[in-house]
Amino acid sequence: MASTRWSRRRARSAVRRDLTRFEVRLRSSCPGIGFTARITAMVLTEPPYPGTTEEIAGAVRTALRRAAGEVSTDCDPADLASARDVLGQHLARQRQLPTDPPVEFTAELTLDLLPDDRAAVATLLAAQRQQAVTDILRRQKTDALAAELSDPAALLVRWVEREGVDWSKLSDLADDVTRVAEVFAQHRPEDERTVEHGAVEVLREFLTSFPDHAQKRMLYTLLAAGMDTAQRPQHASKALALLNGHAVVDPEGES
Repeated sequence: MASTRWSRRRARSAVRRDLTRFEVRLRSSCPGIGFTARITAMVLTEPPYPGTTEEIAGAVRTALRRAAGEVSTDCDPADLASARDVLGQHLARQRQLPTDPPVEFTAELTLDLLPDDRAAVATLLAAQRQQAVTDILRRQKTDALAAELSDPAALLVRWVEREGVDWSKLSDLADDVTRVAEVFAQHRPEDERTVEHGAVEVLREFLTSFPDHAQKRMLYTLLAAGMDTAQRPQHASKALALLNGHAVVDPEGES
């Protein structure tokens, strides 16, 4: 009996000794930049084991390396704290070897970056910041230019400012300028590329497709009635105000 207890204690100690912290290199979400992890495994199953202590320890290490690699490629090396949390929680789960009987185990880890990887992360972040600034400035310039040139008058001014413009042909440019301005008017800044802004654009195109004043008056009246039905009286009042504005500029004096 004492011999059996002693053999089990010796087997348990041997497994723990073989599972003393081992290091592993893990890939990150950034190619070429990796983590260095030190993993400490804990076997929960008591001896006897279905194999030698070396076989059990090797199988546990292999399983933990594989488990860590499953999630490390989704971790950002620039956010080391989050990577530690994700990998730590993942390895802390209770696992078991597919043996008979199964051997259950869990693990803890410490995660860090080697000096070369830290330098690579710093270089990458600097490049990302510079690219972000460049992209923002380009978008601002594009948005401002598109907003300006969506106005036919502004587009025409740009045209006549060019050197060598034949002033006698300006009267022939009206249609071309209008078509080009409509193309610029279709541009939308990123913060306006939403379903709501798209709906506004569809509604605008729908309303402008009815040039007759009587048609416009009917459409705005229906729009206001729909808003009233939806219990949005303030919006209905604004729609009616737009209707009144159209009535004021009616060239035939309709009311």
